[in-house]
Amino acid sequence: MRISDRGFRLFVPMLSVAFVFALMLFRTAYAEDHTPTALKLGQSLPGTQPLQVDEPIDVWMVSGINRFAERELSRSELTRQQHWQRDYSSDDHYLQSVRPNRKRFAEIIGVVDSRVDHPGIRMTLSHDQFNSAPPILASSGHCVAYEVNWPVLDGVTGEGLLLSPKGRDPIATVIAIPDAQWSPEAFVGLIENADVHPFVLRLVQQGCEVLIPTLLSRECEFSGHPLVGFTNQPHREFVYRTSFEIGRHVIGYEVQKVLAAVDHFVARRNSKNVIRPIGVLGVGEGGLVGMYAAAIDPRIDSALVCGYFDNRENVWREPIYRNVWGLLSEFADADIASLIAPRRLTIEACRVPEVDGPPSVTAGRRGGAAPGQIHSAEIASVRDEFTRAKSHYEPLGRRDQIKLVISGDDTAATATGPAGSEAALSSFLIGLDVEHLNGTAAALTSHLPLPDPSARQARQVNELVERNQRLVRDSPRIRDEHWRQADRSTVAAWETTTRSYRDEFYDEVIGRLPHAMLPINPRSRLIFDEEKFKGYEVVLDVFTDVIAAGILLLPTDLKPGERRPVVVCQHGLEGTAASTLEQRKDQFLRRGFAAELALRGFIVYAPQNPYRGGDAFREIQRKSNPLKRSLFSYIIPQHERTLQWLCTLPHVDRDRIAFYGISYGGKTAMRVPPFVPEYALSICSADFNEWIGKTTSNLYRASYVYTGEYEIWEWNMGNIASYAELACMMTPRPFMVERGHRDGVAPDEWVASEYAKVRRHYDELGIGDSTTIEFFNGPHTIRGLGTFAFLHKHLNWPEPK
Repeated sequence: MRISDRGFRLFVPMLSVAFVFALMLFRTAYAEDHTPTALKLGQSLPGTQPLQVDEPIDVWMVSGINRFAERELSRSELTRQQHWQRDYSSDDHYLQSVRPNRKRFAEIIGVVDSRVDHPGIRMTLSHDQFNSAPPILASSGHCVAYEVNWPVLDGVTGEGLLLSPKGRDPIATVIAIPDAQWSPEAFVGLIENADVHPFVLRLVQQGCEVLIPTLLSRECEFSGHPLVGFTNQPHREFVYRTSFEIGRHVIGYEVQKVLAAVDHFVARRNSKNVIRPIGVLGVGEGGLVGMYAAAIDPRIDSALVCGYFDNRENVWREPIYRNVWGLLSEFADADIASLIAPRRLTIEACRVPEVDGPPSVTAGRRGGAAPGQIHSAEIASVRDEFTRAKSHYEPLGRRDQIKLVISGDDTAATATGPAGSEAALSSFLIGLDVEHLNGTAAALTSHLPLPDPSARQARQVNELVERNQRLVRDSPRIRDEHWRQADRSTVAAWETTTRSYRDEFYDEVIGRLPHAMLPINPRSRLIFDEEKFKGYEVVLDVFTDVIAAGILLLPTDLKPGERRPVVVCQHGLEGTAASTLEQRKDQFLRRGFAAELALRGFIVYAPQNPYRGGDAFREIQRKSNPLKRSLFSYIIPQHERTLQWLCTLPHVDRDRIAFYGISYGGKTAMRVPPFVPEYALSICSADFNEWIGKTTSNLYRASYVYTGEYEIWEWNMGNIASYAELACMMTPRPFMVERGHRDGVAPDEWVASEYAKVRRHYDELGIGDSTTIEFFNGPHTIRGLGTFAFLHKHLNWPEPK
């Protein structure tokens, strides 16, 4: 049930009158007994229901949002089909109808950069060392193997092995992608690995040439920088972290490596006018990359996905480098398979390398890697997802083009057999016009020293990290170009021309929840009663299982009919609403800033934000990202609901409500007030900085690349808005930064440089007195000097004598 706008306008005055009357009665009772014990603890605020809960509010809040997010994941199958307009009337019509989905899929996995113009597979060793013949790394009676690389993007190469049939021209080309725990040499049996069945050698025996790329591994040897330090993050996570903020992804980079190889093989095919089908197969992580590549590129004729295809509603439990923004809002594995249709697709449920978490923290390495597990899939789950995928092949009359193979015991709960079963390979080869699979293949014998897998892994990791650093350095130019349509000639012009930018950031970076709010249902209880103010714990309903909560401080000298400004005081990471009332050792204030402002006569509200509980709250981000949502997708509605309720209180001036947040509350200051117009001003304390560098730099010691806050990255933010642009979205409302010189969030130079853009913006609009920055000689804390003066000035409330 939702109160109509008209009903709400009628409801507020009635509630206000009732509240004033009740408050007058309360003040009369209070006057008869001047001691702080005149009110009974637990008593509810007039106009609210009693708050009766034994569970800590922060725990209640975080667990509720987690339940909401899980429920949304479970119903995503019902909602994502609205993004598809499939036309099954013919193959051509179908391919045309899914073209927009294919484009969006490429974008969300970061396949957005143009590849090199002249691709080519190059032998790693110089031919001159071996007179004229290419250097053969290894061979058998049917196969020769070469160490190769190929250009992909500027500064990025693929590396691996190329296997060719001995003594004859290939009849088909296969790009075979091993799991991230396997090197190409292990994948073909040149390095002993009990988990690997070198089935790709059978493809060469059938006449296929096979390219085997190197994937970034799950080791952590090169995750860091020698000038800063190293972490226990898998290489895949380390590159994921430096990629996400600029709209790139480790998945996308590896798909690009596959597609650059396809570019080469297609160009060679065209130059020789020889029809040679192209197939992609992969195991585990390689299955993910191969399936995604086949979904993006229709030039791939056949795909074999081994040990990856499954229901993805629990993707948040998997390693974070599989986290894709908005994936399940449009693309379950069955939908990705539909992008491969009507081409050949073989799904093999098989055993894959399992992962219980990131590498252990060892001496000399930082911790902080995100948790995540990989287990062999449950066969029943794979069958269900396969049935959904098959439903897109059948209307096209292509049901024989998609096949499910169970490797090992098909009656077991989980897949037991290795990748590359006879049935899977035979099905895959049908898509390459190779109809028979004969015998077993002879093992390879090496003729040269095998490639150094550690040195190759270092090159592959460092190339991608350095590319990301170049993109970060170029991101200010990209943002300036992006904001070119914003008109700074007048305040009115700015507000008009930036509405679309504000909507874009909310929708594409934060993620907007498309749900109507529940009735407010305010509950409260008195938790303390001091001489100058009393405090109520408050809980409001937002969505099912999602609450807004906090502590309301009401000065005791409020007069009937008086309306005062409100300051919303936001705590930092792992804090509580009560922590804004407490004195800290590093603070300049006698008490917490919320209490100090209440002593100055402001009405104060300290919200509880959900970034508390370690992995418990970070799981909210993990569960939400696949549906194109973030932690702030919940925090913004929580604040909207809070302000909606505050505006019903008789002593609140709804036009004078300010936001003041520290640390993670400073992050909130940058991401909530710009999108909640009821906030009259915003103060960001101990967080404002050059945000894109802070989240991506591999050279800055306090970069989030090196910390345990694995929820921090926001998809493609670097190309849309950093903190300067977010602050400018406050225009013409006042905005202030509070900054301690010894705050480790970022160097003063980063903060000053980013803020200079804000000050110039306000000055150019003729409202320079509406923004300021205060530097002070202190650490990561609130000074409460210039900021308090800023509040008094812009909320028009007299400073105490």
